[in-house]
Amino acid sequence: MPTKKPNAEHVWKQFEDLLVPRLRLSTTDRAVYSHLVRHSRLEGELRLQFSILWLARGTGLSHNVVRWAVRRLVAHGVLRLVERSKAGHLVEVRLPSEVRAARPRQIARRPLSRTRALDFEDLDFLKSPALRRAIHARERGRCFYCLSRTTPSIRCLDHVVPRAEFGDNILPQSRFLLSEMQRPEK
Repeated sequence: MPTKKPNAEHVWKQFEDLLVPRLRLSTTDRAVYSHLVRHSRLEGELRLQFSILWLARGTGLSHNVVRWAVRRLVAHGVLRLVERSKAGHLVEVRLPSEVRAARPRQIARRPLSRTRALDFEDLDFLKSPALRRAIHARERGRCFYCLSRTTPSIRCLDHVVPRAEFGDNILPQSRFLLSEMQRPEK
């Protein structure tokens, strides 16, 4: 069933001004999307069935590069893969205004407290469990410095033992590199 043909100029402006910067689309992704939009939505069709070979010839790219671009566009939500078969891919090509990532973000605004400004000097991250949990949630269970995974049972803000507490003040990655450099060569 044909749909209403959108204004090509408006679609192109939304694509270049909103979709490309927000999704950080590569030149390949842009060429593939432009070709698919031109042959589907700008001709009044919601869905398009195509082969990777047809798309590669139409964009002047290799089939492997096109295959990966289609995968990235599906992952970003720009294309919706309806069916994949030996006959080709059946996709719904979404206009930039229909892509969730291209919509303007709504920022929740909270009223500022008028009592007093937050003073970071008064905060003690080591004594406040709520602040430590917030830091761990922000870092997603990894060390801020070396990005090594920390388990919930041994989570701490800094797993490097400082020299003042008789530690060696070395990150685990540095310790590994030092041990590798000290090994005799074979």
